[in-house]
Amino acid sequence: QVHLVESGGGLVQAGGSLRLSCAASGSIFSIMVMGWYRQAPGKERELTAEITSGGGTDYADSVKGRFTISRDNTKNTMYLQMNSLKPEDTAVYYCNAVVQVGFSTLNTYWGKGTQVTVSS
Repeated sequence: QVHLVESGGGLVQAGGSLRLSCAASGSIFSIMVMGWYRQAPGKERELTAEITSGGGTDYADSVKGRFTISRDNTKNTMYLQMNSLKPEDTAVYYCNAVVQVGFSTLNTYWGKGTQVTVSS
């Protein structure tokens, strides 16, 4: 079993910054891809940013230039630095990981989410 625990959410004014963290623990052989998804009230969950084990990154157009995703493979931890936050960034942010748990077994795991609220 693999557990993902997010932290760092909170309330911030527009233009401010927050840093989210996601720590993975459990029976991990290696983590292939880690990502942040977000879900605003009444909307579907959407990919915000993702990072491969080699450091390749991808971002949603709405956050490019403002958010930076990174990971520490030695700690199985991923981060999301969020700058210039906007009210439309308000959402529950979920950590996602595609984990190799066996020689040829990949599983996808989700954290429980952390709330980010940006006030105008």
